[in-house]
Amino acid sequence: MSGKKLTTTTWPGGILQIKVPLPFALKWVNSYLLKDERGYTLIDPGLHTPEAVEAWEAAMEAHDVSFSDIHTILLTHQHPDHYGLAGWFQERCGAPVWISAQSYAYTQRLWGTDEGAQFASELTALYALHGMPPEIEAEILPHLASFIAKVSPQPRVQFLEAGQTVQMAGIEWQTIDAPGHAGGQLCFYAPAARWMICGDQVLPDITPNISVVPGEDDKQLEQFLASLAHLAQVEVDLAFPGHRDPFTDFKGRTEELAAHHVRRLDRMVEMVREEPCSGYSLCMRFFGERIAGNTHNLRFAMSETLAHLYYLEQRGRVARRLQDGKVIFCTGTAEQE
Repeated sequence: MSGKKLTTTTWPGGILQIKVPLPFALKWVNSYLLKDERGYTLIDPGLHTPEAVEAWEAAMEAHDVSFSDIHTILLTHQHPDHYGLAGWFQERCGAPVWISAQSYAYTQRLWGTDEGAQFASELTALYALHGMPPEIEAEILPHLASFIAKVSPQPRVQFLEAGQTVQMAGIEWQTIDAPGHAGGQLCFYAPAARWMICGDQVLPDITPNISVVPGEDDKQLEQFLASLAHLAQVEVDLAFPGHRDPFTDFKGRTEELAAHHVRRLDRMVEMVREEPCSGYSLCMRFFGERIAGNTHNLRFAMSETLAHLYYLEQRGRVARRLQDGKVIFCTGTAEQE
């Protein structure tokens, strides 16, 4: 692997974790291979880049896995760092690719027949309404378009929905709806082993991005917090996340994530009370240097800021007014100027 360290780990049940490299601050995404008498189920193969392909080839060689051994590909959700290599693998192993219908619809909005033109138009219009300067907004379209190659070729898919069961690693797994981070995201829970494959819904050390998505409802944070409360009731001994390493205190982590968002909401109310502002202005005040000069991080931060502002607005903690065609958030009653 060109001298690079091979990053695979075998966990209980023979579950193989492959750290697939990413060209982002996250550094890697976790893919998993689960073995049974037929071969392997592959979960979330990663983003389609030369580095990811190289990592996979090295991992498969090291663990004596061939493409013909992979009989099923499951996707927890549609984000490109999870979805991107699904079609590449399908071309080589012929395995069916399973994803929820809602997740797949999102992929087609971004990378379908119009190559995401309508989605990009809707997203930039949303950002402009909330104060993003035109010169910054202009960077969004090429940024979104850059992902098309990283999710190609796209797979032929079959749909899997919450409430269904699947067999992996010789045991039964339940599918659980896990919205908020990604509409249609699925977690997989094995009651017999008390294992949870949790995608990006519950991550150790870092917080999942919660973003407003044009064309969907504006309750992403509400859905995420409700999902955390539901997942906290599931008995989990070992959780397999989409990023960072598997971990044991699943319930504790759901509670930490919920508390994190409560603190963020309270801080945003304080900041809006101190100075009424646009979503973009609040985003820059809140995230600052962490997103400077990085369109990828800015898009995540902007959409997350709006998700929190919408949540606060829906509960009457902030209000909006229009000023020169832009939304300004304030505390108190909304009015138009």
